[in-house]
Amino acid sequence: MPEALESALAEVRALLLAPGLTRAVAAGRRRGQRPSVVRAELRPVALKSGPRLQIATSDGSRPHTRNVAPGAEADAAVDELLAEPFGNWHVETADATIQLRVTKSGEAQVHRAAASRTAGEPERHDRAKEWLLDPGDPLFREIGGSAAKRRQVDAFLRALAATLPDDLTGPLRVVDLGCGNAYLTFAAYRYLMRRGLDVTLVGVDVREDQRRRNTELAERLGWADRVSFVAGTIAEAPVEPAPDLVLALHACDTATDEALARAVRWDARWVLAAPCCHHDLAAQLRARPAPGPYELLTRQGILRERFADVLTDALRAGLLRLHGYRAEVVEFVDSQHTPRNLLIRARRTAGAPTDGQRAEYRELVGQWGVTPRLETLLAERA
Repeated sequence: MPEALESALAEVRALLLAPGLTRAVAAGRRRGQRPSVVRAELRPVALKSGPRLQIATSDGSRPHTRNVAPGAEADAAVDELLAEPFGNWHVETADATIQLRVTKSGEAQVHRAAASRTAGEPERHDRAKEWLLDPGDPLFREIGGSAAKRRQVDAFLRALAATLPDDLTGPLRVVDLGCGNAYLTFAAYRYLMRRGLDVTLVGVDVREDQRRRNTELAERLGWADRVSFVAGTIAEAPVEPAPDLVLALHACDTATDEALARAVRWDARWVLAAPCCHHDLAAQLRARPAPGPYELLTRQGILRERFADVLTDALRAGLLRLHGYRAEVVEFVDSQHTPRNLLIRARRTAGAPTDGQRAEYRELVGQWGVTPRLETLLAERA
């Protein structure tokens, strides 16, 4: 074992057995090796018989939980887990957080961060509820971003947390379509990594300069072998293998349709897309008279634009339903932070649509005389 990895594991061991342990997660696997369990979570618990270290493991199908006493029993249990070839360890204590990742070459990459509260300061439960990634996280010193952007990203991550199953294990392939400066890309990787998941993430943006900037940032963070970037359009950029999870934050107008269409073609298990502007259907509504008795909805420009927003996202959700997804449209952040605060959240069920669902969709587009861009994109690749 490389000396640096041995030293890092010794540091992890000390934290796991320290009185200040809050939570620890081990997951993933080292190259060419496979742990006997896919995930292990450790946390201190208080039982009638006294304090114990709770160790919950999963073999991918069934969980197993045991409570070990401090001292020799806990020492042996921790040593047993540290001997497993896990690829990632995430350990949180009252004073610090340490993230250990073993690279493909077997080297240790360690990230340390102090606790966000100062010594002696009581724990702020209200702050913990407000932020999924604390604004003081060292990540934000690297990626930057305004307070408003951070709040949007954090709210998006909360929606992601509510979408993924709690017992999710195994490798998770993620793509962020239209990633721009990659605020969401890096924050999503940080969050998913902290959940103990074996994550690889690809960011796609049409600009080559963005790809170079984001790649350099991934290298500075030490994540370059797990977070990568490609330059290309949402519709055509090479992404292999197909992802399990597709993200798209504020892709403009029909770029959101391209993201949704590509997710469907990939058979992605989960899709989260926050649309931005909605010009396509607004232009179609402007070009023809509204069906009676709905002329009042489209006569005024501002009302027509807002109605086009609602109609666009309703039809997107309907189309996803016709292609084997359970889709819902929710508010993911308060409108005071951004007027573009809706999120299309979809989970693949592979269920066939009913005749009634098909008829409902066809009647709505037929009545308004519109052709959603997403419908066209999905028909082109059918």
